[in-house]
Amino acid sequence: MAPGGTGAPTGDTVPGDFAGTVPLEGGRRVYVECRGSGSPTVVLVSGTGGAADEWTHAVDPAEPAAAPAPSASAVLPTVASFTRVCAYDRPGTMRFDDRPSRSTPVPQPTTAAEGAADLRAVLSAADEHGPYVLVGASWGAMITTLSACTGVPRVAGLVTVDGASTHLRDTLTPAQWSDWMRRIDEMKGPKGLEVPDYTASVAEIRTAPPLSFPLPAVVLTSDKPWDLQVGDSGSTWPAWLAAQNRLAVELRARHVTDTDSGHAIAVERPQVVSQAVREVVGQVRNGSRNQSR
Repeated sequence: MAPGGTGAPTGDTVPGDFAGTVPLEGGRRVYVECRGSGSPTVVLVSGTGGAADEWTHAVDPAEPAAAPAPSASAVLPTVASFTRVCAYDRPGTMRFDDRPSRSTPVPQPTTAAEGAADLRAVLSAADEHGPYVLVGASWGAMITTLSACTGVPRVAGLVTVDGASTHLRDTLTPAQWSDWMRRIDEMKGPKGLEVPDYTASVAEIRTAPPLSFPLPAVVLTSDKPWDLQVGDSGSTWPAWLAAQNRLAVELRARHVTDTDSGHAIAVERPQVVSQAVREVVGQVRNGSRNQSR
C-alpha cells in the first residue's frame, strides 16, 4: 500500500511499508504508519496531543531550539531497520506542522481504557500481528500499561519514555494534583483536541488485573529538570522522578536515568529510545528461542 492510502494490506499481501487510514467500528478511521519487517512488532504510542510524527521527527542537535523535523535517525525509521514498527494518530492529536490528526475526531476527554481499546482495534484493522513491544511516551505510557494488562493480547515487552503513571497520584501533593487536573480541564474546547482524563484512567489501571508475569521492560526518565507548571504549589519535578522510580520497580524494569534529555526524549534523544527498544526486542527474541528449545 502506497503512503497516503486508505486501507490496510490484505491478508495475502507481502507485509511492507504502509501509511494510511484504517477503518474502525462506527465509521471512524485512524491513521497508522508501519515500516520494516520481523518480530516482535513494536507499537509506538505518543504523549498527549502527539501524532505519529512524534516518532518520525527529531530535533537537530546542532539547532536544539529548532522545531523537530523528519529524520532518518528518528525512532520509527531506526526501529524499522531491525523489526516491524507501527505508530498511529490518536483522535484529537496534532502534527508538528500544526495540522490536525488524520484520524476521525471523538468526544473528549478520553481515558486510558478508551486508548487501549483503540490500540487493539487499530492493530487488528491494520492486520498487524503480535507479539508486540509497546512503547509509551508520557500519557501514552498510561495507555500501554493498561493495554499490557487487559487491552492487547500477546504483549511481550514494554518501554516507557518519561511515562506518566498512576504513581503520580501519590507522589504529587494534593494541591499539585488538583492544579494539574484543573489545568487539563481547561484544555477542553470545541476543537476536539485530545484531553486525557487522568483521574478516571488512574482508577481504570488500579482496578485492572496486574501483569500475570514480568515482561522485558525499560523505563526511560528525563534528567533535565522540567515542570508541569500547574500552579504555585512548588516544583513537580521531584514528584515526577519519584513516580518514575516507582514505575520502574512496579514493572521490574531496567531504569535509564542518564538520558541527557528533557521530557520529549523521543525527539530530543531518539537514539536513547531506539536502543531501549532494541534491548527489549532482543530479550523477547531470546525468550522465544529459549521457549522453542
